[in-house]
Amino acid sequence: MKKPDDKVRMKHMLDAALDARKFLGKATFEELQRDRKLGNAIVRSLEIIGEAAANVTKTTQAKYPEIEWTVIIGMRNRLIHAYFDINYHIVWQTVKENLPPLIVQLQSILKNKE
Repeated sequence: MKKPDDKVRMKHMLDAALDARKFLGKATFEELQRDRKLGNAIVRSLEIIGEAAANVTKTTQAKYPEIEWTVIIGMRNRLIHAYFDINYHIVWQTVKENLPPLIVQLQSILKNKE
């Protein structure tokens, strides 16, 4: 079976980023910490973003240096391997501050790849 190409991987990243933003909605930080289902859904979305990013070829990553590939992949690794010690302040900040510009970047890249 053929592996998905970079465009598909970046679409996975975009979809998961949009999901994380939608899941968080208007929830407060305290609600994120309290609501296990909400926290797990958002963390899973961040894991998907990182896993998809890790599978984008180095050539394509180099083409789009505005995307912080190593940071995104590093966060995925931290969430997966240190699942017992998730810092919800970082999760909150990522969804609120880092995902909106990533969404715009991915939308622009994918629009130009059509």
